Amino acid sequence: MELLKLSSRKEHGKNQVDKLRAEGIVPGVIYGKDREPLNVSGHENVILKLFQEVGTSVIIEVEIDGQKTSVLFKEVQMHPFKNNMLHFDLYEIDMNHPITVVVPVVLIGRDEIKVQPSNLIQVINEVEVSCLPKYLPSTADVEVTDMQIGDTITVADLDISKDENIEVALEADEVVATLSAPREESEEEETEVAGEVPTVAETEQKDSEE
Repeated sequence: MELLKLSSRKEHGKNQVDKLRAEGIVPGVIYGKDREPLNVSGHENVILKLFQEVGTSVIIEVEIDGQKTSVLFKEVQMHPFKNNMLHFDLYEIDMNHPITVVVPVVLIGRDEIKVQPSNLIQVINEVEVSCLPKYLPSTADVEVTDMQIGDTITVADLDISKDENIEVALEADEVVATLSAPREESEEEETEVAGEVPTVAETEQKDSEE
């Protein structure tokens, strides 16, 4: 489990917080079901790098002034124009109680599909799951390398759907992805397009009439 070291934060006003940001320190807050919100701060580059690695579906451990606890990233606010973090929210996890989290759907082997040419269409990009923290998946995976034209992947095919410790919010028959043949113009469409192009004789006749 990743460990993130933070400090409790007393700075609250805009000027004080802006001063922290200028020093590469970003403000944040930790909250949970049975705890009062705690203002914290940490090094922006460390927090942003970790968030990009784990997202919002991986439990991490934070150490605040020597005290450790397990959390999830709940939200990260970025500047609308600059590529820097403004604020982060962490949610404290009770390892003995179920949690509900949205995890990304990953189509494994999507770049190695054997049937080519083909068109893989992903309909569902993420799915909500509920489980005890120790069973929390970081992703919902399904292998697609051997899909054939016309095949459909449903929620029931996801690896998490086969785990009795995980409750998936979607119906088992909901479509996750489909594989189809590339769209090609029919001969009829090509004929219509060709028929719309006037011949040289037709063009000269039209000019003489005008």
